[in-house]
Amino acid sequence: MPTRNVVLTKHQSALIDDLVASGRYQNASEALRAGLRLLQTEEETRAALIRRIDGSLADHTATGPLTEDGETTIRRAFARARQDRDGANAD
Repeated sequence: MPTRNVVLTKHQSALIDDLVASGRYQNASEALRAGLRLLQTEEETRAALIRRIDGSLADHTATGPLTEDGETTIRRAFARARQDRDGANAD
């Protein structure tokens, strides 16, 4: 398995220590892998949701126009969701 060095905040380090001390995880690597599995699930869920919303928006606009305000609101919400996603991926 590849080894990586990561920098954690004091809070993150203490959390890992607490998780290991509780006996739930045998070591820090197990705790971090569990966290990464949760993050992967969250990212997959977010991507699927965006695809569903994009598809729904395309279906809706194909069957009838949205009001200008409605479409603008939806597009702004999508833009914010994508920025949040892309910003989170940049970290």
